[in-house]
Amino acid sequence: MKKNLLITTGGSGGHVVPATILFEHLSKKKVVIITTDKRGLKYLDKNTYQCEIINTPKLNNIFFLPFNLVLILFLTFKSFLLLKNKNIEKIFSTGGYMSLPVILAGLLLKVEIYLIEPNQVLGRANRYFLSYCKKIFCYSEKIKKFPGIFKSKMVIIKPLVSESIYKLKSSNVINEKFTLLIVGGSQGANIFDKNLKNILVNISKNNPIRIIQQTNEKNVHSLTDFYLKNNIESKIFTFDKNFANNINQADLCITRAGASTLAELSSINVPFIAVPLPTSKDNHQFENATYYKNYDCCWLVEQNYFDEKIEDLLNNILVNKDDYLKKKENLKKLNYQNTWINANQKILKIINEN
Repeated sequence: MKKNLLITTGGSGGHVVPATILFEHLSKKKVVIITTDKRGLKYLDKNTYQCEIINTPKLNNIFFLPFNLVLILFLTFKSFLLLKNKNIEKIFSTGGYMSLPVILAGLLLKVEIYLIEPNQVLGRANRYFLSYCKKIFCYSEKIKKFPGIFKSKMVIIKPLVSESIYKLKSSNVINEKFTLLIVGGSQGANIFDKNLKNILVNISKNNPIRIIQQTNEKNVHSLTDFYLKNNIESKIFTFDKNFANNINQADLCITRAGASTLAELSSINVPFIAVPLPTSKDNHQFENATYYKNYDCCWLVEQNYFDEKIEDLLNNILVNKDDYLKKKENLKKLNYQNTWINANQKILKIINEN
């Protein structure tokens, strides 16, 4: 019977997007099944992926803990049957509590487990299962909170981005209307919706700009009307399956610091202003942004200082583009020889090792 692969993911886009990209790499050679919770379904096209629902509960509520533990035992049994019936030989986890039942079932069946850590801080679920996995794919060898005893399990790969990203060509030409892409991430960013729009109006009085902005569904009409009234060309959206095209149109991005978004911006050589979400677990968004800042590829503005600093920073970028162009050039250097084929070959080589 043919052996198959399984990717376990769920929750936010930060977990699901790397899972879909890993699917692109693996599905060219094997049948790949994805398990996700209900939250992760919105990021997955049912026509593209063979999905199974493993709706793992959070364990952070003491009152519901006994019930949730029983539910996890049930989901582990469900996962056990899934792995057996689908003849799964390898499990890939993008982290998060959602993967718990699948990995527990995999351990019972002695299935090979591979972890993916897209952030610059080792996630708690990955930390817990590190001793049981065969390898863990990371974007840097300087991952925070990574136990030195398990360094031999670490495999360094370029940040996972979709094959479609590699097909886009970075432009050295700045748009006539300097185009700002504003991205709040899957968790949203109220600070961009409320605080930034008036600043952009001030900036537009001296510099022609165009806005492409991600926001919550309830804000789409109000933001569209606001920019229209202030004579600023804009495109406002919530979730866009062709998000890469938005990046490709941008000269500069203002963004949270989710690993997937930063990887996509970096791959298309779009400089960005990172505003890390201060409540991200283990402050991983700050560390993600710091990784690129250390290569002088971006600007990092902490949320507490956003209102104070962002207008001057944007004006400086628009008036004197030397620093902007330097960061764009540094992104090119960082992504030198970063191709889909190279990434694919490295991933497949590792998982095919005996």
